[in-house]
Amino acid sequence: MSTTEQNPEPIDLKPQAPTCSDGAKVEIITAREVPLGGPRAMNVHRTLPQRQRSLIGAWCFADHYGPENVADTGGMDVAPHPHTGLQTVSWLFEGEITHHDSGNNHAVVIPGQVNLMTAGAGICHSEVSTQSTTTLHGVQLWTVLPDSARHGERRFDHYEPELLALDGAQALVFMGTLFGETSPISTFTPLVGAEIRLDPGATLPIAVDPAFEHGLLVDEGDVDLEGVVVKPRELAYTGVGETELRIRNNGSTPARLILIGGEPFTEDVVMWWNFIGRTHEEVAQYREEWENHSERFGETHGYIAHHADGFDRLPAPPFPKTRLKARTNPDPVARPEQRID
Repeated sequence: MSTTEQNPEPIDLKPQAPTCSDGAKVEIITAREVPLGGPRAMNVHRTLPQRQRSLIGAWCFADHYGPENVADTGGMDVAPHPHTGLQTVSWLFEGEITHHDSGNNHAVVIPGQVNLMTAGAGICHSEVSTQSTTTLHGVQLWTVLPDSARHGERRFDHYEPELLALDGAQALVFMGTLFGETSPISTFTPLVGAEIRLDPGATLPIAVDPAFEHGLLVDEGDVDLEGVVVKPRELAYTGVGETELRIRNNGSTPARLILIGGEPFTEDVVMWWNFIGRTHEEVAQYREEWENHSERFGETHGYIAHHADGFDRLPAPPFPKTRLKARTNPDPVARPEQRID
């Protein structure tokens, strides 16, 4: 997935050294609405990155979309666009999306199956909802690659996790280890990612790694985390030092959530548009190479736009006239006072 804002905010992520949180504090990160794609962009709700917090572990990007009636919105139609220094993690609740990338990987993303694309030094890809899709609903996530992996090869991984039966809940662990289940998907830093379905009235204690910070994204349901209400499309953050998190469904219908987490990412990274690098100059070079059809990104084959007047590849937005400035990520400690309703 691409971020297609015409004037994307320059983001320089500079995480601080970890410190333990004092109790089960919860910080709420609210979403901002962002257009996705070309002339007929669908809207997504983005909780990462924000000025409030830019990273949760190596998770650096979180979009929630839907449920969208494709007949009304046109669905997803994101023309070939570039990435560097990251992995994209696609997870659907409803609908289907075709994926084509310049590593010659072609797939149909369906609910309950994780598709992870590793950009390495450079890749381009397209994402289009299928003609048979009537409702589109899911999340798109990115993780930052550490310096040891960001110059590597393009790669694509696919996995269908087993549905775990828990007391009053079910879970699909698509990355890392949770509930005694470990995903075979390879990560380059310690991470966890899972879909959790919570029965009406149920409370679920989750044993978590105290070295991880976590984020809980609510898709649907009347949910609280450690007694703090988390509304749909909000992301609840908890810092390092916790060994258990308790979530509760206060409603009369099932709740659905995405839990992400990982060890705090300690490398300084610069993120702008679809690029993650380490310096202003490096990101500027990526943009120039994309506009000049560099071999760094290759070429995507198989993309078919929904509309004849759409882009055949996304042009990069204008580069900022000022230098990309450093921006610090707060310590991995939840700050309840940061909630803005």
